[in-house]
Amino acid sequence: MNVVQAPVHPREKIPHPSASAFDLATIMRALGDPVRLELVRLLADGRARPCGELASALGLPPSTGSYHMRLLREAGVTRTRAEGTLRFISLRREDLEQRFPGLIEILTG
Repeated sequence: MNVVQAPVHPREKIPHPSASAFDLATIMRALGDPVRLELVRLLADGRARPCGELASALGLPPSTGSYHMRLLREAGVTRTRAEGTLRFISLRREDLEQRFPGLIEILTG
């Protein structure tokens, strides 16, 4: 898969695919894992959460949580924002809704 990088804010060094590069097959492959689907459901309320909080909520070791969240970010499902040593994860709801209308509602409903 060829990933086109969205412009990166000077303080944000974490790469994310642009919304125009979203690929439904890649997104569905990422969401096909029950752990990653549950992460999306946890993020559906619109709040950004620290990576460790999400991993803890699912009873995952931090390294396993980071792995799953990286796959979601690389697929374009989530956005990761760095604040000091913390990484805050949020759902890219607007980008996903614009590209694939109704997808988030189906996944979280």
